[in-house]
Amino acid sequence: MKKLIIAGFAIATLGLTSCSEDDDMPIEQLATCTDGIKNGNETGVDCGGACAPCDDDGGDNGTVPQDEDLSGLLSEDFTLTNDIIWELNGKFVVGDGATLTIEPGTIIKGQEGTGSLASALIVARGGRIMAEGTADDPIIFTSINDNIDLGEKQGSNLDENDRGLWGGVLILGNAPSSFEGDSEESQIEGIPADDDFGRFGGNDPDDDSGVFKYVSIRHGGALIGSGNEINGLTLGGVGAGTVIDHVEVVGNVDDGIEWFGGTVNTSNVVVFAGGDDGLDIDMAYSGTITNALAIQGAESDHALEIDGPEGTLEGAFTIQNLTILGDATAPSGQIADLRDGAMGAFNNVYVRGFNDIQNVEIDDDATAANYTNGSLSFSAWEIVLPEGVDSVSLIFEDTTESTDFSNDATNFATAIEQDQETVGADLSVFGWTYASFRNAF
Repeated sequence: MKKLIIAGFAIATLGLTSCSEDDDMPIEQLATCTDGIKNGNETGVDCGGACAPCDDDGGDNGTVPQDEDLSGLLSEDFTLTNDIIWELNGKFVVGDGATLTIEPGTIIKGQEGTGSLASALIVARGGRIMAEGTADDPIIFTSINDNIDLGEKQGSNLDENDRGLWGGVLILGNAPSSFEGDSEESQIEGIPADDDFGRFGGNDPDDDSGVFKYVSIRHGGALIGSGNEINGLTLGGVGAGTVIDHVEVVGNVDDGIEWFGGTVNTSNVVVFAGGDDGLDIDMAYSGTITNALAIQGAESDHALEIDGPEGTLEGAFTIQNLTILGDATAPSGQIADLRDGAMGAFNNVYVRGFNDIQNVEIDDDATAANYTNGSLSFSAWEIVLPEGVDSVSLIFEDTTESTDFSNDATNFATAIEQDQETVGADLSVFGWTYASFRNAF
């Protein structure tokens, strides 16, 4: 066995158990197959069972086909290859100055655990991730309980309703975000406050955290505290130099994707059957989200939850070419909740599948004021009206009753029949996703 020597936390290190050579990282060579104990899937000792013999010096005479554990702080560049399954065992943090490269077709499985033991991949400020999958070979993050194997795109024992089986993926950057008290940084949601690698925010709008492309994140959202779970993909203060494109989140307990400030543009995203919000915006996120699909499940809350700035720094998002597919059985599955001074623009949105009490809500005076002054705007919505609803004006509600939001809806929204939409996402680009395999759209 070879063990990768990486700067670790007090309670964690990163151990790799491949017999192949790795010249990129300092390693300590330890014999695996002649150590007299069970290793990996050995049924006896010294490579009984399925393991081929390995050299004591870590040569290429054999490979231990077990999973590789990822835990601790990565301080140098490293690559996750697609010829083995990798396991997240607790927090695996890409530190400042390090780059984690993930090959197309790589599978990473998160171990079970809650609280401080929740498994998650965290790209800290100053770290970079180069995860460039393809439509034919996406990168897949899933649970250790998923029986998906090398070369497969889905397992057979879990579905979109299996949630909270591990943590999630967090990318943290140095881009501006609006924090309470106008501080320049904050601790990201989903990471305990005493973990310094959870800090995000700064003053570089063009900050570059790498590339995250053709990636599917499944069955996450482990609990870390009362009412506090990890999002599928968390983007905290991520800058416009970062590429987020063709990303899917399936069956997460908390939000599918959440943007905490930052300026990163995001394109071609799918969120499917989450337990909370689909797309969630906070802290004056000021990027553009293009071609997005939000598919609600029976446990889903809002398809969209949009919050405004927490400090004096303001920023406005743009969401364009969005399709929202509702689940009329969800008890609280609203279309959108707009609150806390939300600012931004919704353009070219298609909505269907909701019931007559699921709507788009302005929830407070600050958001109502932004709607009135044009800082929150809507254009080109097409909606398949629920049974019992005869006007788009009934879909849009201002709970403060201080605007003409409901009446204005007839100017920016149109009632249509199903499958007659002319706006919304281009669904043809999502054929690679788990949601497509499940015929969810």
